[in-house]
Amino acid sequence: MSKLKLIILILTAVFFNNTNIMAQDHRFDPPWNTPPDAKVQFTIPGIDNIPDIYGDINDPQLVVFFAGNQFMVIDDLMKSFKLKYPQYTRVFAETLPPGILAKQIEAGSIVIGNMRITLKPDVYTAGKSRIDESKDWFSRIELYAKNKLAIMTRKGNPKQVNKLADLGRSDVRVSMPNPEWEGIGKRIEEAYRKTGGEALRNTIMETKVKDSTTYLTQIHHRQTPMRILYEQSDAGPVWYSEVHYQKMIGHPIEYIEIPENENIKAQYYAGQLKKAPHPKAAKDFMDFLVSKEARAIYSKYGFELP
Repeated sequence: MSKLKLIILILTAVFFNNTNIMAQDHRFDPPWNTPPDAKVQFTIPGIDNIPDIYGDINDPQLVVFFAGNQFMVIDDLMKSFKLKYPQYTRVFAETLPPGILAKQIEAGSIVIGNMRITLKPDVYTAGKSRIDESKDWFSRIELYAKNKLAIMTRKGNPKQVNKLADLGRSDVRVSMPNPEWEGIGKRIEEAYRKTGGEALRNTIMETKVKDSTTYLTQIHHRQTPMRILYEQSDAGPVWYSEVHYQKMIGHPIEYIEIPENENIKAQYYAGQLKKAPHPKAAKDFMDFLVSKEARAIYSKYGFELP
């Protein structure tokens, strides 16, 4: 082979290699839900997809702020609600971390990209501790679902993560919810302490954060599966329903069970706001959340029932 041909081959290989590195892979990007019917659909993966905003933002008849890790139930839940209460055709929902939703309620608005949302919720759902912190906001509170922790890995579990303690290994890149605004983060820290004491918690949440082998998410129910699917992280502690859903939609995800003595249970509560803009709709939705129809939907997506 001539020297010129060799140089051309090397340059071609470098070009294609760099092109592949730079090209963004969007095959696992949300939204994973089914969008509403519309004559104009303009969802661009990785650019314009807004996966945690649902339904009718203009003149809604009901506004619900859901703790984000319930995003997978939204399609079935809202369809079933509208069948049972056909008077409500315009419903708006958000599925952001409950701490962010609480800040949105307090501030009166939120900005996502260039969009400012000033809608006030009729119903807010979150874990027990978050609801307890804000109990003066509500005229009615209902327990409607439960959950447990699991470990999410890529299919085949390449790093052989078999228990919570393995997340402390230096070779395991962890995707971890930020406890500052994601309630699950604090619950996972409890599980670390149950498993390996303060030493395990400090290793994962301090040492590994400093050396970047623990990545703290802003919105774990999107970032953790995406980081694992795109091989940016090796494992992440999540609620069981999140692993269950990723497997339901055919993503190459694996579920690692956490034993009962190391696990943490979550309780999901809904609060009807005293200042709900649509009090009758709020009452109807609260009734619906504890109905047999809603319970069946939550069970389908891997949640436990009260």
